[in-house]
Amino acid sequence: MLSHLNEVNDVKILSVFDDEFKTYGNVVTGYDFNELIAYMEKDTDIPENGNIYVASVPEMERANIVNAIRDEIYGGMPIQVGYCNGRNTTYNGFEYHKGSEINVAVTDFMLVLGHTWLIAKDGTYKVEDAKVFFVPKGTAIEMFQTTLHLSPCRVYDEGFKGIVILPQGTNTPLESKPANREGENKLLLQKNKWVIAHPEREPLIKQGAFPGLIGENKELKY
Repeated sequence: MLSHLNEVNDVKILSVFDDEFKTYGNVVTGYDFNELIAYMEKDTDIPENGNIYVASVPEMERANIVNAIRDEIYGGMPIQVGYCNGRNTTYNGFEYHKGSEINVAVTDFMLVLGHTWLIAKDGTYKVEDAKVFFVPKGTAIEMFQTTLHLSPCRVYDEGFKGIVILPQGTNTPLESKPANREGENKLLLQKNKWVIAHPEREPLIKQGAFPGLIGENKELKY
């Protein structure tokens, strides 16, 4: 699959097992995610268009592995377990959180990743600075809080499915926005969610995301 993706795209597709991934995150091993994967395969659907994101699913949060993830990877801090399923193929923008994000690939998918330290002082980020990584089915990864990311991109017609684990409350509505909307504050869209959107990504812009992604809103082929 990785060879095929590199043949059909004009950007290099890397693997999360490559050394280039080390500044973005870690491949997570030693945990059995099969209970969560089975729930995803049986009880979640891929929408006909676009993506669906659910921040917290109580049935998933009762899985046996969740306490170990909370206690070991997050040092005992409360976490939420949800998912993102969809058919996305374009960059669209980037987000970041204060705290790591765990993704488990229920299907193969690609992720477009960047570094927060390359965000300009005015809040803009250049598409050309991002890299694309292939995440094979069954792989769990930790993305550092300095890693820009957004929705996965599909590698099959039927779309993708992915488990998303984050600090509790992330990606939920803000009770109030900062009065000072300068600097990083202008990127804050939801709780623990700072977003830089591509100007063409109307759904994000309508939500109030900062239109600061500079360059082509590239579409990845599969």
